[in-house]
Amino acid sequence: MESMHLIEMNQGMMVSGIILALSFIGIFTETIHGFHRVKVAMLGAAVMLVVGQSYGFYSAEGAFEAVDWNVVFLLGAMMAVVSIMINTGGFEVMAAKIGKIAKGRQFILLAMLGTAVTVISLLLDNVTTVVIFGPLIVLICQKMRVSAIPYLMAAALLSDTGGVATLVGDPPNLMIGSAFDIAFLPFAYKMFPIVCLAWVATLFFMRYLFKDELAIVPEGKFEDTVPYKDKGLWNKSLVVLGLMVIFFMIHNTIHWEPWMVAGTGLILLTLLAKEIEFEEIMQNMTHEIPLLMFFVALFMIVGGVEGSKFLEYLGQYLIPFLIDPISGEVIQENFMITCIALMWVAAIMSAAIDNIPFTAAMIPIIASLEAIGVNIAALCWCLALGVGMGGNGTHIGSTANVYIVTVSEKLAKSTGNPDLAITPLKWAQKGLPVMLLTLVICTVIMYVFFGYYAEPLH
Repeated sequence: MESMHLIEMNQGMMVSGIILALSFIGIFTETIHGFHRVKVAMLGAAVMLVVGQSYGFYSAEGAFEAVDWNVVFLLGAMMAVVSIMINTGGFEVMAAKIGKIAKGRQFILLAMLGTAVTVISLLLDNVTTVVIFGPLIVLICQKMRVSAIPYLMAAALLSDTGGVATLVGDPPNLMIGSAFDIAFLPFAYKMFPIVCLAWVATLFFMRYLFKDELAIVPEGKFEDTVPYKDKGLWNKSLVVLGLMVIFFMIHNTIHWEPWMVAGTGLILLTLLAKEIEFEEIMQNMTHEIPLLMFFVALFMIVGGVEGSKFLEYLGQYLIPFLIDPISGEVIQENFMITCIALMWVAAIMSAAIDNIPFTAAMIPIIASLEAIGVNIAALCWCLALGVGMGGNGTHIGSTANVYIVTVSEKLAKSTGNPDLAITPLKWAQKGLPVMLLTLVICTVIMYVFFGYYAEPLH
């Protein structure tokens, strides 16, 4: 274990910490002041760069290098793939088939839609998945003449929970995997079993939480046959998606970054879909571009704080608790408590705010512990579980939740029925118990199998 020199606070650190705090407060309170979080993040990044240059801890080159382009390009390429698939009508066909199989049994329909959303969110990120399924769920529920709220919430809660299982399933996972060089398969090995248990528990808990709504016998039925808009392209898309999954699994072996896999898949699909122009693809992606801009700005803000050494300054106060000063070894009991505490803190913070900013702030602190020789594997898994499960707690806990709430508000407005809107209180009544249940399950498994999760990453 390397010796640790104490870092003293300086003016640059203090100013960078203040900019970080003000930016995050602005992001968290967007509903109060009315400025979209992308605008707040961009302003924070600009101020951080100007101030950082004047204090000498940041530069334009540093800001560019602070952006994790692997995450940005991967998300962008996957969004483009989805925008091509949406044009084929395949997702509508899938939703219609699910509606027919369920035959009016509401819990069966909820379970099937929830499973479809989750399976797709294992391969695409959960934000993209709910963007596809949100409008489809509304159409299904209108056809069956039942409330869309249980289904919309199930889509968000189950995709938030299930998305934690894979490297590409949730934006924070991409950030953690990219920062600590965790490949697709090792990530899935560790996370899939624990997430699977939490997901099944969530599904059956939702049967209880929505028992009144799901007890209603639907008046409408699914009898129409929904045609494909382009069945050939849908089939080609599925083949390309299958190839991408295989390459995600072996990307470390062939020395490809995940964004290269996604980018290659996109290029292949655009060649196969020769009748589709790039302008069409970009038009379908317009609602996703602000998310990419948010990521870039956020990375730049956190990069500035990292450059000032403020996060290392904070991280050093964990050292006496984690490391025995005499032997220089990690205190295992304290380390396990720290990991589980991080999971709960990450969950609470991600419920209060979006899980992406909190992940961005925690990664450099964990990296500073790794730099002095701490095995940070369990911290990485606990952070991923915490921000993933915590996202379920409130309507702003994850980007997927925010989108689903927007869909419900549009539905309430178009039908003139305000009861169809998912309010913050409605979300808290259903989402908060789900968050607590999944966290308790994850805590128990982490406690029992801590040795497995503490195995070194490499």
